Amino acid sequence: MSSQNSTTKRYDFIIVGGGSAGAVMASRLSENKSKNILLIEGGNAYQSWDYPSAIYSANSPGGDAAHNWGFQSEPTPYGNKIDLPRGKVLGGSSAINGAVALRARPEDFKKWNLQGWSYEEMLPYFKKLESSDSGDKELHGFDGPLPVRQLLRSDLTSVQRAFVDATVNIGYKLIEDFDSKDANGVGPYRMNVVNGVRVNTGMAYLPNEVRKRENLTILPQSIADRVLFQGKKAIGILLANGEEFFANEIILSGGTYGSAAILLRSGIGTKADLEQLSIPVVANLPVGKNVKDHPFHYAAFALNKEMVESKTPPIAAKLWTSAFDTDELDIHITATHLFPDEYSPTQSGFVLGVAVTTPNSKGKVWIETTDPNVNPKVDLNFLDDKEDARRMIEGAKIARRIAATAPFSEFIHSEIAPGIAVQTDEDLEVAIKQHIASYAHPTSSAPMGESSSKEAVVDLEGRVHQVESLRVVDASIFPDIISAATNITVIAVAEKIADKILK
Repeated sequence: MSSQNSTTKRYDFIIVGGGSAGAVMASRLSENKSKNILLIEGGNAYQSWDYPSAIYSANSPGGDAAHNWGFQSEPTPYGNKIDLPRGKVLGGSSAINGAVALRARPEDFKKWNLQGWSYEEMLPYFKKLESSDSGDKELHGFDGPLPVRQLLRSDLTSVQRAFVDATVNIGYKLIEDFDSKDANGVGPYRMNVVNGVRVNTGMAYLPNEVRKRENLTILPQSIADRVLFQGKKAIGILLANGEEFFANEIILSGGTYGSAAILLRSGIGTKADLEQLSIPVVANLPVGKNVKDHPFHYAAFALNKEMVESKTPPIAAKLWTSAFDTDELDIHITATHLFPDEYSPTQSGFVLGVAVTTPNSKGKVWIETTDPNVNPKVDLNFLDDKEDARRMIEGAKIARRIAATAPFSEFIHSEIAPGIAVQTDEDLEVAIKQHIASYAHPTSSAPMGESSSKEAVVDLEGRVHQVESLRVVDASIFPDIISAATNITVIAVAEKIADKILK
């Protein structure tokens, strides 16, 4: 990292947020030696192979409180607040996630329906980002920054193997590569884990040799307040501590919640929302209005403890299918050891995590204060759409069918949640909604689209409409949620936009 006096220096690019997108942008843009880059990160910037175990260990999805922004949803209609983990460290949420390395499907990009953003046009960037240990050369990359490993049957725990076998026994296909054309079925998945280490973008894209580049400055533990404007032109960033930094272009990569909050504090949002907080309107755009996330239901089981040999890896296999035999892969059931054993009557628990991967329900993110140290408000509005609820109920029933089928059934002592008393669809819906959780895949608070679109905040290269020299590059610009974990697609989107900027 260069040690020049940051305050007196003008940069070519300031990137706010060093997560899944921001680390990629900083790495790629600093490849051009003539450009000076400042990367502002809210959390710590550990040396690339010196992260604490809560961050590097793939056995601890969710990280710890010290490396989390601590977002929570507004109370649901049943009164519970949903924890919304977001990584506060160089590497962002890629440093605390489940490290599942799956891409958006061709069908996801068809839904986006944006010129230049088809699956075929994204494939080169999916290949560019990864260093895969196996797979079809037409489909996978083998010399990118992010190591990706296809888990094999031999990598699964005995319980996860039994889950796969039981799922096959009720009629689902075995899938070898969920990134391939046919993904409707069950199997182990691809992960960015090497020897138990969750390889985040701060490690993969900002290894220590990249951080030594003279033209790259990383400023950790710095909270961004807002974008500074001269008329409609973005010229800099104001930090929460009052420091100002100036650049030719500002790139926000604070994530679906973080980028939205910065935009709103900067005067970019709906006129009505901004005027309520006496924020001068720079651009009247629907920031934070179209948020989506994957709703998550914990189907929890007590295991016969004496049969459980190992709980590592905690997550490794899933069923990806359609709830009602359509072409849409809208249900995801993950077999995971991530259950606190003290809540199991046998002191050993297991979860089948059920998610609706193509939800219709839209939530929102907003601010109620201009204080940058106060988290924005989030209401995910999960299962508000009746079809979402119907599909989640069906997913919960499929999870039960798998649990009742050998050889998985042999491991199961009893059902913990929702519990065998819950049988009718009506009761299941209530039980699911009472304990609904987030898969932590929020998107679409600043969607891409043409300037004529009522929902779009940024154009097809992430440039914020109605202003100059300001981009957003992260999951917030997805025009719709994708049907897989978001991390790999966020990285690919950043690769694509960085490529455009450098050309």
